[in-house]
Amino acid sequence: MIVDAHHHFWQVAAQDQPWRDDRHGAIARDYSPDDLATELTRAGVDRTVLIQSVDEPAENDRLLQYAEKAPFVGAVVGWLPLSDAAAARREIDRLDGLEEFAGVRCLVGRDPLDWLAEAATVDLFRELAAAGISWDVVPVTAEQTDAVLGLADAVPELRIVVDHLGRPPVESGGWEPWAGQVRRLSECPRVAMKVSLGIDLLTELREWPELERYLSWVAECFGARRLMLASNWPVVLLRASYDEAWANLRTALERVLRDEDELAAVLGGTAADYYRINRKVSP
Repeated sequence: MIVDAHHHFWQVAAQDQPWRDDRHGAIARDYSPDDLATELTRAGVDRTVLIQSVDEPAENDRLLQYAEKAPFVGAVVGWLPLSDAAAARREIDRLDGLEEFAGVRCLVGRDPLDWLAEAATVDLFRELAAAGISWDVVPVTAEQTDAVLGLADAVPELRIVVDHLGRPPVESGGWEPWAGQVRRLSECPRVAMKVSLGIDLLTELREWPELERYLSWVAECFGARRLMLASNWPVVLLRASYDEAWANLRTALERVLRDEDELAAVLGGTAADYYRINRKVSP
């Protein structure tokens, strides 16, 4: 089973997307399951993980509606206001529980994550972990990484997924502090990482081979069984078509991972495990 571990749908008129600016006009349109279905078939992708892109309760409602219409969606990562445990519980109550969700996240940018150390937040994450809910996040700064590691230590049973390779400094050709942060994150056994490109990297990447040394380091640190391939569609359309991006990322992985079992894990096994996709009924 091939799994695209990270993509979005959205309705531009219904959603405020503060992360999108004038450079991103090419994706300032609606994207629905019908737009993605053909791309998945062409790329040979079987299932997907649908990820929130807006921090608001209505986003959860939209995600569930999309998933109902799209049999290829194997898991949904919804939104919770995680910095406010009481508000997060109210949203869980409004949804009548999180049975329809495999994970949660909220957009953090470069904002401080000190709230992760608050007792109420830790208790909330313990409850999420006990329910089998994972957490997606992109720690970029050293301070954010420290905060994520602190939570991982406080709630060791929590599955954490770091999106978009933790934003490597590809444009500058830099290495630290990114490499050190990746190493530290990898030392937590329940932390996984997505081989995907965030919006900053997609607007900065010049050539696909530039990614390979970063992929090599991520593979060395995490091992194949804690990596998952993801398109970040439709954001990836800023750089390439779906099938071009998927093929280039897969080719880069094949250069790094010579073992077929390891490649199979990155192409689907890890995502199926972390997002419990095997529990779903195949279309």
